Amino acid sequence: MPLRLPDLLPAIELLKHENIFVMDDSRAHMQDIRPLKIVILNLMPLKITTETDLIRLLSNTPLQLEISFMKLKSHTPKNTPIEHMMMFYRDFEEMRNEKFDGMIITGAPVEQMNFEDVTYWPEMKDIFTWARTHVTSTLYICWAAQAGLYFHYGIPKYPLQKKMFGIFPQQTSDPQLPIFRGFDDVFQMPHSRHTEIHRDDILNHPDLTLIAEGDECGVSMVMARSGREFYITGHLEYAPNTLDTEYRRDRDVRDDVELPRHYYRNDDPNQPPMVTWRAHANLLYNNWINYYVYQETPYDINQIG
Repeated sequence: MPLRLPDLLPAIELLKHENIFVMDDSRAHMQDIRPLKIVILNLMPLKITTETDLIRLLSNTPLQLEISFMKLKSHTPKNTPIEHMMMFYRDFEEMRNEKFDGMIITGAPVEQMNFEDVTYWPEMKDIFTWARTHVTSTLYICWAAQAGLYFHYGIPKYPLQKKMFGIFPQQTSDPQLPIFRGFDDVFQMPHSRHTEIHRDDILNHPDLTLIAEGDECGVSMVMARSGREFYITGHLEYAPNTLDTEYRRDRDVRDDVELPRHYYRNDDPNQPPMVTWRAHANLLYNNWINYYVYQETPYDINQIG
């Protein structure tokens, strides 16, 4: 089954070239089934890139998904055309009275700031609170994971001595969880961050479950409220070239940029990346949609919360 996307969204044509089946609103209106409503709060600077990355992963479910994009009224993005934002995104205030089967909140380039110093922190707090009564299950990614854990559970973040940058092996603490259905004993996850969550803070909180971590990268996945919330400190949604683009961008302006670890073949940036995380990324998003959204959400979406 296809994803249902807004007419003219740039990701549609990009993904069609990858033989991914997507459907625009005009065609979807001809079908008589209720799609799952998924809202994406996209805080990343390159919004079209992030849209495409996430839609690529969501496209593998056999269910029809209706994708909406949320933006903040208190923040104006600098790297995405205003026409794109006006056409495909709506302010949180416009969506406040709607309910959604699933939500994804992305990372943001503000992780080295205190949460309270982020200009849009008050609006983020409203959204975090709203999601608990208006969304069946929410994925928090990277900075959003740290911010959500801090807001909901008081879990602090800590600065790293050097950036966690590369592809790192992870192990699950409970392979029987439906979110890990079909996973191998070890799976890979991209990370790109300057801060971290300490495992002892998670283990000592009775409402949180540490479900995946790595020897090098530490805490990578935390579950709460029986799967109504997942906090992912890495970026399984990343495309093969994302870390390469980030490395070359930073290398051009600074002389202290290290190679992303476990990424390039033979650690040689002149060779292509080794893509080792794509299969598990698809599995995780498929499992989330199936077991924690579709299997849990009511048919009458107004009954959520």
